Amino acid sequence: MVDGIVKRKKYAVIVTTYGEVENVTVRSLWPSSRKILRAVTRQIVKIPEALIYFIADYRSTKHYIKWKLNGYHSSLLSVTRAQTRHLAEALRASSSEFLSSIELVVTDGYYFVAPSLEEKLQQLQQEYDGILVVPMIPVESAFSCGVACQMVVDLYGEALIGKVRVLSKLWDDDRLHRLYASYLFNSLDDSLRRPQGRKIGLVLVIHGTLVKDRAGNVPTLFTGLAETNAFFEAMKRTIMADPDNIFFDVRQGCMNHSRGGEWTADTIEKALEGFKAEGYDGVVMFPYGFFADNSETEYDACKKLEAAAFPHSQYVRCINDAPEFGDWLSHRVHDALQTLHNLQGAIERLEAQPS
Repeated sequence: MVDGIVKRKKYAVIVTTYGEVENVTVRSLWPSSRKILRAVTRQIVKIPEALIYFIADYRSTKHYIKWKLNGYHSSLLSVTRAQTRHLAEALRASSSEFLSSIELVVTDGYYFVAPSLEEKLQQLQQEYDGILVVPMIPVESAFSCGVACQMVVDLYGEALIGKVRVLSKLWDDDRLHRLYASYLFNSLDDSLRRPQGRKIGLVLVIHGTLVKDRAGNVPTLFTGLAETNAFFEAMKRTIMADPDNIFFDVRQGCMNHSRGGEWTADTIEKALEGFKAEGYDGVVMFPYGFFADNSETEYDACKKLEAAAFPHSQYVRCINDAPEFGDWLSHRVHDALQTLHNLQGAIERLEAQPS
């Protein structure tokens, strides 16, 4: 308080995800690949430091050749920037008394490309009273949102509880399930809306996770396996019960890594092969496990759908910057900021009490 005026608290919201290189060159891919190996891959496979550069450079060259030959350019950063803008606009348009009582900035930062989440956290920690990190991946695991959590813990340490929150359990929200179903059905081609007796299947695509390590043991790190399965079951129920449903069946399509042990069994390949063997006339693919399209969804998953060569098929893009998604996310962000603000108030009152 200054001269009887209560100072408004300042909060920052950082929208974050992995990040992918936009201007694809071998040189631009190197730093990102090395960061991925250090932050994610080394959690499940022991990689000597001396090999990191070799493996990262090999992967970068492979991705460069593959993407250049197919004319692919990642849309992840442009989509995430649009999501950030829409979130900021929705929060500014809110009639919330709480939001009008604080100062708020909404920005973006990434795990593996610039501007980096780590640098954003360092820049904002002194100027802002609280920070909310918003990972744009619905299911938490050590391989996804856990990267953001580790950066927060490394930077804030014991001050974490009163300074910063990481938005979590986005997958466990009936509003998101209904929003997804509505978006999916509104995105379908007219030819698929009127199946006329055809059997149409749906593959819900998500990043797979580790089930057993290379020794056959349950991993000690948090894999998000139970959450991934629960998310799928919730989405399947919502879609199958929708009055606009056209699908004969809905199946999980996991995208797995090839190292570290046994990964989730319900893969995209298994789902597509099953639909083919059972005489399905068409397949729709929707990456519900990603809030923004990236090389894994709009390139790798799409290629698998094209190769399956069903008479009728459609790839429905991620929710991306759909206005209704921005509105839903703004409510989740509002509630999380309110919780952080209330927690800080409680801590301040406790600290003000005489010992």
